[in-house]
Amino acid sequence: MPDDDNLSYGITGTGHTIEETVRDFKDAYEGMKEYYAQEGKPFEEVAFDFSYDIPSFLAYYSDRLSLAGLERITGVAQGQLSHYVNGHRNPSKKTAEKIQAALQQFGKELSNVHFV
Repeated sequence: MPDDDNLSYGITGTGHTIEETVRDFKDAYEGMKEYYAQEGKPFEEVAFDFSYDIPSFLAYYSDRLSLAGLERITGVAQGQLSHYVNGHRNPSKKTAEKIQAALQQFGKELSNVHFV
């Protein structure tokens, strides 16, 4: 949770799946809200957008998307993608944008597939 709003509190969520993590995060947010109410402190409510970073996305989908397939889709070498998945390196902003754009284009292609 980046502190772009300079909030007086911080929230984290953990889990074995994305769904568990988001649920835990929301539970922590509600718990913080309750704590502030009990303490009589003003609580600044905010809306959250959940997003992946490239290493988390690749790790989460690594059992469904092979590095070879991702290399063909994104143009980023398997070795480099492997470093991101394993946390040995983080992609540059330019590389992250390249991966995101390629995956979004692939998703668009898939959404136009029709079977007979």
